[in-house]
Amino acid sequence: MKLPRRRFLHLIAGAAALPSLPRIALAQSYPSRPVRWIVGYAAGGPNDALARLIGQWLSERLGQPFVIENRPGASSNVATETVVRAPSDGYTLLQVSTANAISASLYDKLNFVFLRDIAPVAHMVRTPLVIVVNPAVPAKTIPEFIAYAKANPGKINMASPGIGTSPHLANELFKMMTGIDMTHVPYRGDGPALPDLLSGQVQVMFPAPTATIGYIKTGKLRALAVTTATRWEGLPDIPTVNEFVPGYEAYSWFGVGAPKGTPPEVVEKLNKEINAALADAGMKARLADLGYITFASSPAEFAKLMAEETDKWAKVIRTANIKPE
Repeated sequence: MKLPRRRFLHLIAGAAALPSLPRIALAQSYPSRPVRWIVGYAAGGPNDALARLIGQWLSERLGQPFVIENRPGASSNVATETVVRAPSDGYTLLQVSTANAISASLYDKLNFVFLRDIAPVAHMVRTPLVIVVNPAVPAKTIPEFIAYAKANPGKINMASPGIGTSPHLANELFKMMTGIDMTHVPYRGDGPALPDLLSGQVQVMFPAPTATIGYIKTGKLRALAVTTATRWEGLPDIPTVNEFVPGYEAYSWFGVGAPKGTPPEVVEKLNKEINAALADAGMKARLADLGYITFASSPAEFAKLMAEETDKWAKVIRTANIKPE
C-alpha cells in the first residue's frame, strides 16, 4: 500500500523525534532521589562551605537532598577516583578545583585521567591569592621585593600549605617570570605556616586572602599584591602582580564535575540551576564573605578552563621539577 506523501512525512518526523523523548523525560524527572556531592577536603573549611551553600540551593530548587560527602586525601585524588568509578547517571558529583588540574601532572600513577574521565558541569567561583610578607622584609611593592630577592638569592624562605598546592605553584610561576630564587618551605596547611610567617621564620607566603586579611589590616603582615588579573574588592588598594609582571595570573577555582558519560540533559539542568544560584544577590554576598568571586559558565566554557589550567600548571611542574611528597 502506498502512503500519501503528507502522512509519510508526518510519520518520518514523528520517528525522528522519538529518541529525544526519553532524554526530555530524564531531564524533567531528574533528580528523583538524593544526589551525592563528593568534596575532596575536610568538613568545616571554606571549600566545604561552598559545596554546602550551593548544595542547599540545589536541594531547595530541585526537591531532592544534595548530600555533601567529604573524602579528603591526596590533593582531592581520593574524591575524584570515587566519582570516576560512580555510575554516569547524575547522582554522584565532584567538587572540581585547581587541585585536579595540578594533580593531573604532579602524580604519575593516577587511576584516572582528569580531563577524560570527569565531565564539566559548571564553574562556580574563583579566589585570588595574595602575596604577603613579614613586616621585617624591606619591601613595600612588588618591584622592591623582586629587587630584594635578586640581591639575596636563596635567602628568602617562602612558606606554602604543601607541595603542589595552588600557593606553591603560584610562587613557582612568580619565580619563573621574575628570575628570582627563593627557598620553598612546605607546611601541612596554612594554619601551621602562619605562625612562622608572623614570627619571621619564613618571610613570604601566597595564601588565600581570607586566611590573612585580619593580619593585613592590623599591620602584622604586609600585602604586596593579589595574583588575579584584576584587583580584588576585599583589598581594593592592593595592586595585582601583573601590574608589574605583565601576563602573571594565578588563582584558585572551584566548580562541579560528574562522571564521563553523564547525560547532557542532566548536565544542562545542573548548570542552569548552579548559574541561577551564582546570580542570586544573597548567595553572591555569602560567597564573597568566604573570599570567593562568583564565575558562572556553560559546561563548554568550564571544559576550556579545565584544559587550559591543566596545561598551564603542567608546564610549571615540569620546569620547576616539582615532585609530590
